[in-house]
Amino acid sequence: MDEEWQVPGALDGERVDRVLSLVTGLSRREVNELIDAGQVTVGSRTVSSRSRRVRTGERLGVSGPAPSRSGSDLAGDASVSVPIVWVDDDVIVVDKPAGLVVHPGAGNRSGTFVQGLLARFPELAAALDPEADSGARDRPGIVHRLDKGTSGLMVVARSADARQALVRQLARHQVDREYSTLVAGWLESDAGLVDAPLGRGESDPTRIRVQTGGRAARTRYEVQARHAEPVPTTLLRCRLETGRTHQIRVHLASIGHPVIGDDRYGPSRRSWAPLPPGRPFLHAAELSFDHPGTGRRVHFSSPLPDDLQGVLRSISPPEQPNEPER
Repeated sequence: MDEEWQVPGALDGERVDRVLSLVTGLSRREVNELIDAGQVTVGSRTVSSRSRRVRTGERLGVSGPAPSRSGSDLAGDASVSVPIVWVDDDVIVVDKPAGLVVHPGAGNRSGTFVQGLLARFPELAAALDPEADSGARDRPGIVHRLDKGTSGLMVVARSADARQALVRQLARHQVDREYSTLVAGWLESDAGLVDAPLGRGESDPTRIRVQTGGRAARTRYEVQARHAEPVPTTLLRCRLETGRTHQIRVHLASIGHPVIGDDRYGPSRRSWAPLPPGRPFLHAAELSFDHPGTGRRVHFSSPLPDDLQGVLRSISPPEQPNEPER
């Protein structure tokens, strides 16, 4: 959709999401999807905040793909691979491959992981809370996500009760998630904590950055190995204390050690040309939570996939924890 409107006097000072909903007839959820995808502009500037106030006479524009509609017509897709680690009446634990979008959104209406799940577990579509909004219906069972380029473990709720239990655990930081990642350079300390708030960029809301006033975000890391050749790198195990969009990638880049293969937040690809994984070297390797049905703590592990193991095989053996020769 490519449309533009002039803000009338009657809507002066109103929030941009409310105004856009009024002039387009879209739901607030659909409008927020457009804003989050960077498809909404006021004048020549991309809107990054849903609460941005508009003024009489300003030009409000929308471009790009139309927003996703209600999930009531979301269909399963048996062609999407769904590697299952564990399944019972309450939860499904999956090992998501890299390159797969988790659920439908702006620009990704088909071929998503959710649609692969629905083909195998069609009851997910009926397992939502009856009061769930239309946005939730595009992601039945999903309580947390992985970026498209990230592989590894996710837990999916198979019932409304299980979903509520898992969401509560996530809010209370009771779900343990650990990631394996290879970063550029040698970290000086063997362990540390990055505690830096994250928010969306003003000019590009799809890009996350460390910023004052952002949402609290904390990532703990521990060095697993350091390698000197073909370029200095460090293998880390990262533990999320919060779960923000792109959190590990942005936090590690902010301390000068971007994830190898991360073209979004890292330097030029030439900096790690000898190590081309084709995607960020980031894998959700460990997952623990209290089972919604039994209350028992359960733990799952996933080994590094072949493409990331290939990168490790291509670099030098681990070094002792001191600076490499220059």
